[in-house]
Amino acid sequence: MDAVEVGRRIPFTTMFNFRDVGGHAGHDGRRVRTGRLYRSDSLHRIDDTDREAFAALGVRTVIDLRRPYEVERDGRVPHFDGLTWHNIHPEHAEWGERPYRPGTDLARYLADRYADLAGTGTAGLAEAIGLIAEDASAPVVVHCVAGKDRTGIVCGLTLAVLGVADDEIAADYALSTEAGERYRAWFEATGRQSGHTLPVLTCPADAMTLFLAELREAHGSIEGYLRHAGVTDAQLAALREHLLG
Repeated sequence: MDAVEVGRRIPFTTMFNFRDVGGHAGHDGRRVRTGRLYRSDSLHRIDDTDREAFAALGVRTVIDLRRPYEVERDGRVPHFDGLTWHNIHPEHAEWGERPYRPGTDLARYLADRYADLAGTGTAGLAEAIGLIAEDASAPVVVHCVAGKDRTGIVCGLTLAVLGVADDEIAADYALSTEAGERYRAWFEATGRQSGHTLPVLTCPADAMTLFLAELREAHGSIEGYLRHAGVTDAQLAALREHLLG
């Protein structure tokens, strides 16, 4: 793990997978700006301990990718002055319908689930990326439950449009493995087993590289997929304009 990866992490006591998506090299030698886009596990756990630190980030927009029943079950980000909350659920099958079988290729399994979501969740993904593309939305936090799968897809697609190399996108995605272990420890220590099952928390880098490569193969480019999903050329240009420094 390099210093850039460590520096992008923002420690909280009630969230385990919160980090800045910026800092990567993108198009034309420009870097993804820091302090503009963050990714996280669920923000509903913010309490008085972390409230001041979260407020200091100046977040204007929260994009909550959870299913409506997950929001109803756990709650949403607390109120902060100037913060707008959007619940955008990219339609996709419940993972329990296609559970992971231990001993099989986890990267292949995850890449297939991500491809499924990219196929059925186009409207939600386009809406989320359209919001990220708006300069006035920033700083933005994107999150789901554990901050690895739905969040990983949205952030991976965004970074790809910004010209970040696939291996860097995959390395960022893989950071969620360690965060997932912290989440698991909290989950088990607080007795959250009732009515709530843990997702697969390991994030092999190959899952993201497979997903991006196969999406390009199917649509010609990541931009081609996003246009298919409903993201406009103006939004793609705006994304690069305000997120690349």
